[in-house]
Amino acid sequence: MTKFRPCIDLHDGQVKQIVGGTLRDDASPVENFVSSRPPSWFASKYAADGLTGGHVIKLGPGNDDAAVEALAAFPGGMQIGGGISSENARYWLDCGASHVIITSWLFSADGIFLPDRLKEIRDAVGTERLVIDLSCRRVAQNSGAPAWCVAMNRWQKLTNVVISEQTLSDLAEFAAEFLVHAADVEGLCGGIDHELVALLGRWGQLPITYAGGAASMEDVQSVDAVSLGKVDVTVGSALDIFGGHGMRYDELVDWNRQG
Repeated sequence: MTKFRPCIDLHDGQVKQIVGGTLRDDASPVENFVSSRPPSWFASKYAADGLTGGHVIKLGPGNDDAAVEALAAFPGGMQIGGGISSENARYWLDCGASHVIITSWLFSADGIFLPDRLKEIRDAVGTERLVIDLSCRRVAQNSGAPAWCVAMNRWQKLTNVVISEQTLSDLAEFAAEFLVHAADVEGLCGGIDHELVALLGRWGQLPITYAGGAASMEDVQSVDAVSLGKVDVTVGSALDIFGGHGMRYDELVDWNRQG
């Protein structure tokens, strides 16, 4: 069964919900929500409700202190991503992260996948503590079939890795889980990317968390149905604790308990 996995997105040291496609180095992103509460408030809430397996994502610089605070409030309960490399991964595990999430460091500045780096960080932390982030954008194909290209650097740059069942199989030996943000619908509350969720569910050999566009309990149920219960889901901007109106946090906690 699909489970709800919570998140704490950090930008400029604050808990925020941002329209993913607007993250840029040269301009301020579109913000759906900026919390007056500290990261520890959210992490403590997740801990009290037994919501393990969520993630803390540092969206750019200036978020390290906030991330440390969140992890300290829920030791061993949340994963950490954003600027992770083989050099700092162990530090974040020591700060209380259950896993480290890796994306951009696996690629060159030009977006070319560097397999030696994946082996390096796997050797540094172990397969069981590593999550590979395959957050992506839709790209056009001559055939007209849907395709998704992994995006790096806060989803600004496309890489040479296309998500497919073969890609997932090739990477599976290095990771405990995958995290996939659908960057084109992230923060828009316009519904999930059904075709991407279906692809992830068809493969279904490791735990996968999907994020992007979930706006109602119907979307959560759709992830469960389309993926045959093999893909978990994160809800952000639509959630009431993030200022949203589409879903109640307590409803999602109950959903997990029913499973």
